[in-house]
Amino acid sequence: MTTADEIVILRIELQGIEPLIWRRVSVSAGMSLAGVHRVIQAAMGWLDCHLWNFEVSGRKYGMHLPDDPDWNERIENADTITLEALLHAGERQMQYVYDMGDFWEHSIIFEKVTFPVAEASYPQFLGGERRCPPEDCGGPFGYEEFLRKISSKQRKTREGALDWYGGSYDPDDIGQRKVITDLGRIASGRAKR
Repeated sequence: MTTADEIVILRIELQGIEPLIWRRVSVSAGMSLAGVHRVIQAAMGWLDCHLWNFEVSGRKYGMHLPDDPDWNERIENADTITLEALLHAGERQMQYVYDMGDFWEHSIIFEKVTFPVAEASYPQFLGGERRCPPEDCGGPFGYEEFLRKISSKQRKTREGALDWYGGSYDPDDIGQRKVITDLGRIASGRAKR
């Protein structure tokens, strides 16, 4: 039986893109799904400027919107459910969608439950590969188009795509230092909301 004091190792896989973009993080079992959302945003490198939801066994969890009763009727409040509760219910995987327009679907796998390491703070970054796509690039198809453009031999095409992005982009550079810094902010309670 999992307790809130234990640690859950999560593997986050972005669907629809090859080669696979993934992250592994450790988080407290007592963390709410709203907290897990913030961890995914930091670990993947998203900017947290779009709607999102989790789906677990046909139930959807997300943030409640003060001016959208229709959304709130379909989505349970992600602040009210923890990883511990999901593990007690036998769950070992869930889906997470970020940006309902671009529809970035992630599989979240509960790899392992373990005890915390003394003096460690959580969440922790444990590994991953490849940079997440740019925000608002048009989903997996748009991302493939963006990659094609930034590797184009035509200077105008390449520079246009990089200007749109706002600088250089290396799909293989995970941006690990920023991921660790952003997860550290969450661990210390200084995360941007």
